[in-house]
Amino acid sequence: MIDAIDIALLKVLHQDASQGTADLGRAVGMSQPATWRRLKKLRAAGILKGARLELDEKALGFGVTVFLGIKLATRGRVSLEDFERAISAIPEVQRVDHVLGLYDYRVRITARDIADFERILRRRIMTLPGVGDIESNVLLSEEVREGPLGNLA
Repeated sequence: MIDAIDIALLKVLHQDASQGTADLGRAVGMSQPATWRRLKKLRAAGILKGARLELDEKALGFGVTVFLGIKLATRGRVSLEDFERAISAIPEVQRVDHVLGLYDYRVRITARDIADFERILRRRIMTLPGVGDIESNVLLSEEVREGPLGNLA
């Protein structure tokens, strides 16, 4: 299981994952080789998975983020895999979550502006096989939190 040093490493990585092992080690009071071994252990345990580059969507010209709730139509029963494959092929779709509740899917979309979102909705989303009800929520602001790291001692 993970200990306090692992948690400290994860918190430092969560703030800036581009740091090298020497800088990470200094931040938690460890040597570079010991830090490298800890990171290797965390990867082997599946706790650290991959590395991601965070892009500034607004700087790239995508000023609107919209969350869609999509309920699949009951008639015609399109397969979940077919729907997921089709919606994932839309470049503006950033995330697709299969969920329980009123809607079957929660989808995050980035668009240049509201007119661009309307085009994506009408020409791409609403034409997908099996789409029934859709609810749109425009993102006003976003606060990124630590997630499960905040719950670890």
